[in-house]
Order: sequence, then structure tokens, then C-alpha cells
Amino acid sequence: MRSDVCVIGEINPDLILYGVPENPQPERETLIEKFRLTLGSSAAIFAHNLAVLGTKVGMISKIGSDPLGNLSLEWLASAGVDLSHVSVAVKENPTGLTVILAKPDHRFILTYPGAMSELSRADLDLDYIFAARHLHVASYFLQRSLQSGLCDLFRDAKAKGLSTSLDTNDDPDDRWQGGLEAVLPFVDILFPNEREAKKIAGTDDLEQAIFKLSQICRFVVVKLGARGAIVRTSSAEWKRKAVEAHCVDPVGAGDSFDAGYIHRYLQGATPQECLAYAAIAGAFSTTCEGGTEAFRDRGKLAEFLSAHLPDR
Repeated sequence: MRSDVCVIGEINPDLILYGVPENPQPERETLIEKFRLTLGSSAAIFAHNLAVLGTKVGMISKIGSDPLGNLSLEWLASAGVDLSHVSVAVKENPTGLTVILAKPDHRFILTYPGAMSELSRADLDLDYIFAARHLHVASYFLQRSLQSGLCDLFRDAKAKGLSTSLDTNDDPDDRWQGGLEAVLPFVDILFPNEREAKKIAGTDDLEQAIFKLSQICRFVVVKLGARGAIVRTSSAEWKRKAVEAHCVDPVGAGDSFDAGYIHRYLQGATPQECLAYAAIAGAFSTTCEGGTEAFRDRGKLAEFLSAHLPDR
């Protein structure tokens, strides 16, 4: 299958724990309210939800030979993602896992990288990548073995006529280096949240950060959570309020936002139209636990889109 979008990044489940006490005591049995094991990781959530929206998606990643890896592939396959270029780690590394301790106003994210850290330039089928219309890379700082080759990959993708996007996500080392500056000039759409935008730009001022990044990337799309989102180019800016929804869980909302934006971008929509659709996709994601559970119900997705885009 020739994909519209080739996604390169990590595949792992999220284990989300709800009702975790504020200060659990050492050596004591601590009860929580509930948990959810679901498809996690920025790249996989993006790929899954983008495919459900109707874009043809192929993925390049690395998993372990274990039940968690197989389960993740089942979730992605059910959305229609092409997994023919997902490989199994040769060093017997297990599939990665993220444990999320969900609090009412914040969350703690604990990630074991596992096999995702093995993915390297040697694992990439360039013919497969360049046959797509668009390249998306997620979790830049978790791709330890791939980082050194990403600048060349983005440059070559642009030379082949692909559009490109990048969601760096957080840097666990909080250094924000790893060759990112060399990659950014070849990124058409950068998808940071507020904190990430400031860290990447090296400033505590959001407006300055957006301006600086917009001089490098064609579009800077900053996700502001409940405050909405901003798209900025070198010469223009658009803002969008957040879409109201009954928020059950914000995990994966940013990746779902990215998926909505790219879905409309590839249809030739304007930045305003892309931003509006992205806001709807991000809001819909929050209506269920985890980043993909809402998108597994295509009927509810259609209803939500119809309610917020009556002219479509």
C-alpha cells in the first residue's frame, strides 16, 4: 500500500493508573481507583487516529518479541495502519512501556524505552518512506539510535517532494540538543506544546519562542491545552479556541490534534481549517481514557465531527 503519510517513531502501550494517592507511603499497600492498558506512544497514537480519520498511514518502528508488542500491533492494524515495515528488536529488548500516574491537574509519565531505542537509519526503507506524500516523526529525543540520521532523512524527504512534520515531545534529559537545530530547517510543520516551544527556542517567553521557530519552520503549531492553539508562519498568525468536550482523560490529546491537522493539511486546507479540525480531533480524544480509545468508536467520531463541522 502506498501511504499518504509515513510515520517514524515508537510503538508501545500506555498503562494509565487513575486515583493514585498524592503521597503513597513506602512499603504500604496502596489502592487505586482503576487502570487502563491501551495503545500509547506519540507516534502510534498519531498513526492510529490519523488512519481512522481516513488518511492512508504506514509506520516504521521497532518492537520487542512479546505480548505487549503484539497487542500494540493489533490495535494499530484495527485502524488500518500498514505495519509491513515494523521490525522486531534483535537484542531481545522488550517492547517499551509507559506508565502514567493520572492526577486531576497533572500527571507523572514514566517510560521504559525498550526496543524503541534500537531503531536506526539502517532500519529505514527509503523507497517506502519516499513513496509517501508526507513524513511525520515523533518523540525525537526517544529515538536515541536514529537521531544522528534524522537531519539527512528530512533533507532527503524534502528533496523528494514530501512535506514533513515533527513532534519532538519532551526531552527526558532536559537538554534539547541531539542535533535538533540541524533538523528544523527541513521541517514544514513543527508541533510543540507551550513548554516544548520555549525549550526548543531557548527562551521563557512564548511569543518570542513562536516568532523564533517560525523563522525556521514553515508552520509552527503550538498546542496550548484548554487555551486552544496557535499557528504561526514567518508573516502570519492564526489562533483557535479549544473545543468544549466532556474531558475524561487528556492523555494523547496532543497527538490526536496533530493527526487532525495533518489529515486536513494533506487535503489542501488552509491553516485556519487545519487548526479548527485539529482542535476537534484533540477534544474528541479526551472523551475516553487513553489516546486512541475514543477513535476506536467510529460512529461516535462521526457524530462528534458532524456536531462541530456541520458544513462537512
